[in-house]
Amino acid sequence: MAKNEHKHGSMDISEQEKTFDGFMTWSVRVGVVSIAVVIFLALFAR
Repeated sequence: MAKNEHKHGSMDISEQEKTFDGFMTWSVRVGVVSIAVVIFLALFAR
């Protein structure tokens, strides 16, 4: 059986953090634009 030599918190996760931050930024932007489009269509679609 393999030895468990992993120590919690010792891995460098800076790239994962940058990727997640970018994902969240784009998710929020897409959400805001989507809501704005829905409001625009609700106000001016006749």
